[in-house]
Amino acid sequence: MTEPIVVVGAAVLRDGRLLAARRSAPVELAGRWELPGGKVEPGESPERALVRELREELGVAAEVDRRVPGEYVLRAPYVLRVWTVGLLPGSPAPRALQDHDELRWLTVDELWDVDWLDQDVPAVAEVARVVWEVFSPPPPLPVPVTDSGAPPPNPRSSDAGRAGM
Repeated sequence: MTEPIVVVGAAVLRDGRLLAARRSAPVELAGRWELPGGKVEPGESPERALVRELREELGVAAEVDRRVPGEYVLRAPYVLRVWTVGLLPGSPAPRALQDHDELRWLTVDELWDVDWLDQDVPAVAEVARVVWEVFSPPPPLPVPVTDSGAPPPNPRSSDAGRAGM
């Protein structure tokens, strides 16, 4: 079995808000939102990778706080692991420098106002549980109407994809 490649995500917190970053690249992810971060390089700890990625992507000086429970499958062999992060005193404000075109600070009530990447949805819900001690499920998927006028089955309500969990 192939060892997973860890991608680190940052739940950057400030004044009771979570930082969301809108992707500008690659094209298939553009316009959707994510927790900033990136791949852990060989020989690098996840925490060091997170600090490096935030410096490169957002131009900030950050301090890793604690790991958010869970591991989120991206695509084989990549997995996402998330940490809460704070900005160090004197750090510049985050800027969209690489692969992002907009940043937004979200309160717990605004978490689902942005279109998160699918793999970030459970991670963001877990961040809400850990940080704000609230269960904040994403809104349900919109139900499209077929040509016959009947709604198709809701993929989130199916257990078909849960066989391996």
